[in-house]
Amino acid sequence: MPATVKYEQVAALREKLDKTRAVFVGEYRGMTVAESTRLRTSVRAAGGELKVAKNTLFARAMAESGMAALPEEISFGPNVYALCYGDPAAVAKALRDYAADKANKAFALKGGLLGSTPLDAAKVQAMADLPPRDVMLARAVGTIASPLIGLVTVLSGTTRALVTCLDRIREQKEKAA
Repeated sequence: MPATVKYEQVAALREKLDKTRAVFVGEYRGMTVAESTRLRTSVRAAGGELKVAKNTLFARAMAESGMAALPEEISFGPNVYALCYGDPAAVAKALRDYAADKANKAFALKGGLLGSTPLDAAKVQAMADLPPRDVMLARAVGTIASPLIGLVTVLSGTTRALVTCLDRIREQKEKAA
């Protein structure tokens, strides 16, 4: 019969998983305490949290919270789980940057889960290359607003031409008088 500690761990993980938007998985075999602290700090600054848990307990917590299961190819070995509470791209970028640093050979990014979509390491890398959420929203608003700005410019062009024409007529009449 499992110990009550395991039930408590699963309940705590399930509570955290209910608030997450994405989960990323990395292997931390051979990381020192200082390295893991630096990784935790960078992930926390990006709006996430790192959790080290047994794979079976984490899988059970995911199942209990209604999330899809992680792919089999990333669910083995000593894993660290990055839970994203904010922008998943920012957390993916923090993990990618940490894994890309040559001094951190002990950490390897394996993949993850965005909503119910499984991600391999290449897709997490691609997500990390996305611009921040604010930039993407600004680009979307600019794309939506661009035809409207063009329409306003065209519509105001005739009014502007009429005002210019009337101003020239006024100037000619003032010269003639």
